[in-house]
Amino acid sequence: MDHINKFFYNNLNQLLEKTSEWPCEYLFKFIVKSDKNKIEIIESIFNNIGAIIKKKQSRNNNFTSISVNVIIDRPKNVIEKYKEVSNKVKDVILL
Repeated sequence: MDHINKFFYNNLNQLLEKTSEWPCEYLFKFIVKSDKNKIEIIESIFNNIGAIIKKKQSRNNNFTSISVNVIIDRPKNVIEKYKEVSNKVKDVILL
């Protein structure tokens, strides 16, 4: 993991620990090119954990916004999910 990503995830972990009581409901947001395979990969990462997944295409259908609402046990698990998505889906934007 490069220095910038490590810094980002460390800061995110600290922020999540300070601002939320765990377990809690967490909203993941991703943006991908409107590619069925990319969308299915993200959906599969959150399958079987009680996630509510909403998708919205951009006006020209070039991009898809994916919102995933799910109960997460601790900040480390949030970061693990972000890392899993970024490792499996090329050019995903994590919000």
